[in-house]
Amino acid sequence: MLSRFLRKLNGGIFFLRNSLTPRQFLLLSSVIVGLSSALAVIVLKSFAHMVLIFAKELNQQLHFKYVDFILPVFGIVLTIFITRKLLNGKLEKGTWRIIYAINKKSSIMPRKQMYAQVITSSVTVGFGGSAGLESPVTITGAAFGSNYARVYKLSTKERTLLLACGVAAGIAAAFNAPIAGVLFTMEVLLADVGITAFIPLMLASASGALLSAAVLNESILLSFKNMAVFELQNVPFYIVLGVLTGFIAVYHNRVFNRIETWMEHWKMKAYQKGIVGALLLSTLIFIFPSLFGEGYDSIRSLSTEKVFDLLDGTLFESFKQSWFPLVFIGAVVFLKAIATGLTLGSGGNGGNFAPSLFVGSYTGFAFAYGWNLAGIGFALPITNFTMVGMAGLLSGLFHAPLTAIFLIAEITGGYGLMIPLMIVSSISFAISKRYLNHSMDIVKLADEGHVVRADKDRHILSSIDPADILEETLVVLNPTDTVSTLFLTIQYSHQALIPIVSDSGMLLGMIYLDDLPTILPVYSSEPNTPLELVMEPIRYSLNPRNTLEQVMEMFERSKLNYLPVIDNDQVLGYYSKSRLLEAYRKKIMDSMVE
Repeated sequence: MLSRFLRKLNGGIFFLRNSLTPRQFLLLSSVIVGLSSALAVIVLKSFAHMVLIFAKELNQQLHFKYVDFILPVFGIVLTIFITRKLLNGKLEKGTWRIIYAINKKSSIMPRKQMYAQVITSSVTVGFGGSAGLESPVTITGAAFGSNYARVYKLSTKERTLLLACGVAAGIAAAFNAPIAGVLFTMEVLLADVGITAFIPLMLASASGALLSAAVLNESILLSFKNMAVFELQNVPFYIVLGVLTGFIAVYHNRVFNRIETWMEHWKMKAYQKGIVGALLLSTLIFIFPSLFGEGYDSIRSLSTEKVFDLLDGTLFESFKQSWFPLVFIGAVVFLKAIATGLTLGSGGNGGNFAPSLFVGSYTGFAFAYGWNLAGIGFALPITNFTMVGMAGLLSGLFHAPLTAIFLIAEITGGYGLMIPLMIVSSISFAISKRYLNHSMDIVKLADEGHVVRADKDRHILSSIDPADILEETLVVLNPTDTVSTLFLTIQYSHQALIPIVSDSGMLLGMIYLDDLPTILPVYSSEPNTPLELVMEPIRYSLNPRNTLEQVMEMFERSKLNYLPVIDNDQVLGYYSKSRLLEAYRKKIMDSMVE
């Protein structure tokens, strides 16, 4: 029955593909991709919510308060099992996979990403893994858009746009925030967006948000309606909060990546690493149950100032003095990065979007609660600071201030907090950029030499394959060869530079064709002069791991037109500045044609 329905649906879309204009079909496709992404959100959120209810009921039936201690181990081990048995042992995690696909794979994403993220992240986070579902949702949406475009034979530019539509719809559906969904794709994924891209993005985002809002209730979606009025006298405190969230974003980024990298080097089998890492995570959850899962329930408790609810069922439920929640919340702020690192490093799946909101809300609450507790002056609106803190961490971690501002504005049901949101997000972003060159999304790309920044020139350079412009070296000479041999060689060689190598192949020097006028008098007077006396030392060189952005910077610094590519003292070839610029020009022309 289902297969028959899918065949008819596929046939219907092909009919529309041939009947509508390309622009009309693209707009229709953006809605289809948006609805598909929303369905993934509904599945993920519903499953995670059901597991949370299951855990609470299990607590009541077994009279065992700390069942949450056991569930994350089960979830992570089950995720590893699914990865090994259903996904060939490979789980591609992280939003950076989308950015890599856009810039290096012509926006082509593996088909298995349409279901792999939904299955694994729902198991990991549903059973208490301390991560978020939004990153898996964006990857799933991107995969829907990419593979939809491939099935219906759309261009690379259209495929990239539909991939972005899937991401925008995923964010919009997860938070019922269509504007934030569009802005996220612009700030994080797409280096430059034409005006024609806005309508498909908005259609996809609105479609995803509508379907999610119609199916999911507010107990699953993150929404708040009890904001206080913004008061001008609180501006200095929002500035301080912006500074605070900026530095905590730097801390979270660095600690999370160190934990994940540390675990990658463990000499253990997959299940062993999963169990050990999950047990460490469970220990943290045993002491601080707020670290269980996404943590959105605890954010709701803070937003309504029910701070003592966080201590219920914990080892500290008898410590309900007014100052103790401040200590508890402060500890959670700094432990969340470790908990998320353990979750993902041990083999679980999830993202840092939800943890950024979690840590931000705790930071904002702790700041306002601590001030009010001190009783120094007038009281701060705790709910407002809790919400604005979320924007600060999100902006600092993902270098996406516009997304942070409009996301919190949308989930709070209005724009009354726009001014403090702008203040805190901007300051946090500035501080984070000062200490972190790369956001949470692209730090992995930077580590692998594929960093892509939201700059058009660098975006285009990153999309060029270095192998396409590498000139292979076919002719080399020895240091004992003569100047006469050099001039004889250049008559039949088109190389722009001639490497001078030893008998073992080690590069000793270089002769650039640009330098031939200075060597010509030697050829005329002493043609038997050995090349070792006229060759140039290697002052500037590159290696195969350099990005084209680094290659261009080297051209600018050296003022040379050709640069050798060397690896282990062996010359592999050379880059030509003119050939690189020609490839750059061609990329621009191709994007205009599409």
